[in-house]
Amino acid sequence: MESEKEVQSTGEDVPDPEEEEKRLAAAAREANHLTELRLVLLGWRWPGKSLTGNTILGREEFRLERAAEFCVKRQTEVEGRQVTVIDTPGWFSTQATPPVYQQEMVRGASMCGPLGPHAFLLVIPVGMFTEVDRARIEEHLALFGERVWRHTIVVFTWAEVLRNMSIERHIKREGKDLQWVLEKCKMRYFVINNYIFGEHPQLRRLMEKIEKVVAEEGIYSPEVVEEKKPLGQNQNQTQNRELGARPKANSAVGLAKMDMDLPHDSVDGLTDGRRSEMESCQHSHSRKNQQSSKGEEEEEGLCWREGKHTSGGGE
Repeated sequence: MESEKEVQSTGEDVPDPEEEEKRLAAAAREANHLTELRLVLLGWRWPGKSLTGNTILGREEFRLERAAEFCVKRQTEVEGRQVTVIDTPGWFSTQATPPVYQQEMVRGASMCGPLGPHAFLLVIPVGMFTEVDRARIEEHLALFGERVWRHTIVVFTWAEVLRNMSIERHIKREGKDLQWVLEKCKMRYFVINNYIFGEHPQLRRLMEKIEKVVAEEGIYSPEVVEEKKPLGQNQNQTQNRELGARPKANSAVGLAKMDMDLPHDSVDGLTDGRRSEMESCQHSHSRKNQQSSKGEEEEEGLCWREGKHTSGGGE
């Protein structure tokens, strides 16, 4: 009888596995919790980089009607943390990025102060990802040194076009180039819905993912990077102009072959700026379907010379 009571008593002391897992997860979050986060946005000029920054901040702080030429710093409180977001000039899908833009990108990290950024958010729109896209990412992240990869999280935008396809299946389908980028980031990625504004249900998970990166890797500190060779004469003549590059049909920012009809309930409640950007993206995809590859190159070259924007939206 006494042995039975002892067994029962011992059984009652065994914690529930699910409750124990929740307790440990909560303890880990508490241990990793940071009162301040400093983030740097990186990516193409087109795919909604600035829009992602606005989503994180919960309000429209970064201009969407034109691509940024200079770094812009904004701050707010998110989930009880002081969050600083640096939006950097985006790079071009096919044209070489002028040195002045490259220098401004690097300056974005220094704008986080002497302690440096906690994480870099590499914004990649869901779409066809090519070897050229991988090379562009590798080229521009090299400006920050090899260790930048340890502090980078890929943020996928426009995942709504996947409909019922999981992001994991999309990554597998896109092949080795996208997988190479993710492996360099230690498979740290996040899918964000930029249709939601204000209190965003995904932000807490994003903040926790960033805190986990900091717990594992510490804070990014710059390293000496070999200076790039100067541009040729023709490129130097255009580097100070305001440049706009429309995404190529076969690039990561080209979703021409994907159905971009957005659900009406997703667009309801958007501000004019956010709605305008999404509508312009749809218009851009439709137009590209009617153009040949040669026609695209000619039009993009014209935009380069005239300094016009044909993407229709901000970053």
